[in-house]
Amino acid sequence: MKNRQLLIGGIFCLALAGCSTPSAKVGGKSMVLIPGGEFQMGSDKKDDPRMWRDANALNPYGFLDRLYMDEQPRHAVSLPDYMIDVYEVTNAQYREFVFATHQPMPYAWVRNGYDLSHDLLSYTSVENLRKIATDKFRLDMDTTQMSHDALLAELDKIQSARDNLPVTSVSWFDANNYCLWAGKRLPTEAEWEKAARGPNSTEYPWGDDWDPKNINVMSDDDEIPYSAVGSFPADQSAYGVYDMAANVAEWVADWYQPYPGAKPYDNKFYGTKQRVVRGGMASSGHYDSISVVFRSAKRTHLLPMTALIDLGFRCAKDADKPKDVNQ
Repeated sequence: MKNRQLLIGGIFCLALAGCSTPSAKVGGKSMVLIPGGEFQMGSDKKDDPRMWRDANALNPYGFLDRLYMDEQPRHAVSLPDYMIDVYEVTNAQYREFVFATHQPMPYAWVRNGYDLSHDLLSYTSVENLRKIATDKFRLDMDTTQMSHDALLAELDKIQSARDNLPVTSVSWFDANNYCLWAGKRLPTEAEWEKAARGPNSTEYPWGDDWDPKNINVMSDDDEIPYSAVGSFPADQSAYGVYDMAANVAEWVADWYQPYPGAKPYDNKFYGTKQRVVRGGMASSGHYDSISVVFRSAKRTHLLPMTALIDLGFRCAKDADKPKDVNQ
């Protein structure tokens, strides 16, 4: 009973004294201004009809949709000035939200131990700490001979490194609620794509030429299928927005709908059932030669209650209007 009380108290102490204090910024400014104006959204790329048996058949790579059909037609979109997060929302930032609002924690935290605070771990017996280090943190050391202080130091290192990982295992509702709590909102699909493609509407955030070295591509040995935000400087758009080709995929505000002027297409996923997801996943590394999954125009979609280990988000907001000096 005592250990249970410690567990519950320790979980809620994450936002209290003794717990790390997350920063609203990661390596610099937290948001960037995307100037208003017109950009080219979508594409006119064509699917190879030989790859498909019918409108909803699987292609050889296992995708549920045709590769390009839902990106058509390429069309001009005009947007006002807006702000967007430079980086994906991190664990540390989301943790502030969890403890300010008493929202449920992402299931991944409960599984990997990120829900356990320094204070809780410091009050845990050395025997239990060894078990936690092995079972939850998967500490690659012989914990049987480690002291309590040595174990705690190693676990603190792991927790600190996790702070700047993108938060994942969050539903669309979780992401939307976080952005509203932070005084922001989820970006629209058009806002996300413009921030990724830059003023010249390039194929990838860095330009039109595919280069797998620019992104985080997961190897078979990687336990976590993504990296700390901003770890790949080449995966940066002309506007200075990071991790839009890969790292984790990202929720955006929109329902998954056909673009205006699209040709009729028997897509059972269209409607107000699934939300749009943008950006490639590092866990798609086995597709690194199939660059379509990392293109800025690529659209995917999921039921809004879905929570995946490689699915996160970033926020946007309307640009502040300049004050009238005559007022």
